[in-house]
Amino acid sequence: MLEVAGLAGEYHRIRADEDLLSTTVDELRRGHWDGLNVTMPLKEAAARIADSLSPTAEKSGSVNTLIRNDSRIDGDSTDSSTFRELLRSGRFADSTSVLILGAGGSAAAALASMEDASNLYVAARRTPAAEGLTTRLGGEVVSWGTGVAGALVINTTPLGMSGEELPIGIIEVASGVVDLPYGPSPTPAVEAARRLSLPYCDGHEFLLRQAMASFRLWTGVDTEYETVVAALRNT
Repeated sequence: MLEVAGLAGEYHRIRADEDLLSTTVDELRRGHWDGLNVTMPLKEAAARIADSLSPTAEKSGSVNTLIRNDSRIDGDSTDSSTFRELLRSGRFADSTSVLILGAGGSAAAALASMEDASNLYVAARRTPAAEGLTTRLGGEVVSWGTGVAGALVINTTPLGMSGEELPIGIIEVASGVVDLPYGPSPTPAVEAARRLSLPYCDGHEFLLRQAMASFRLWTGVDTEYETVVAALRNT
């Protein structure tokens, strides 16, 4: 994206735990970095480290983007803004109900962005985690493996990244799919959505769209999705 925007710079990947995240954020404060992305399972830790949070990040308790503001660190969730953008795009126009799978930081970001959905459901393999999430952010807990007829399914779990399938009956009754896991080949959930002619957003598209939103927060520069996709194909 730096090249597409005509900006100089580099983007590095760091494998981190909470201790290294804290060290890296200290480097961000000192100007060694201009911004940081944070992915699972450190999104909630990033929210605790930030000096200030955007309203959605504060609501969800999840941060995937850290921005240096002088010596202060602002935390935001471009996961939430991307979920909101997708729901308002018209792609999932028939989805007034939403079923969120998972109860981690990405699930919280999804739930925090759902102002326009009238019926919200959360299912997780750890039911107490789902209950804690809905107590904080709203929605109704349903048992793991339960399908919700006509719902947009948002899978925030890792299931699919290594070829795992979601429980039978979830995608089959859905109106659309947003599947966050990604890998070298389409996940079973995305393959099912294609087979059923359902509208979907796969993990690669979601990752790119939230990255573009982070880039805008760091640089103030907007990039076009199709332009970035074309540039990636040519690298």
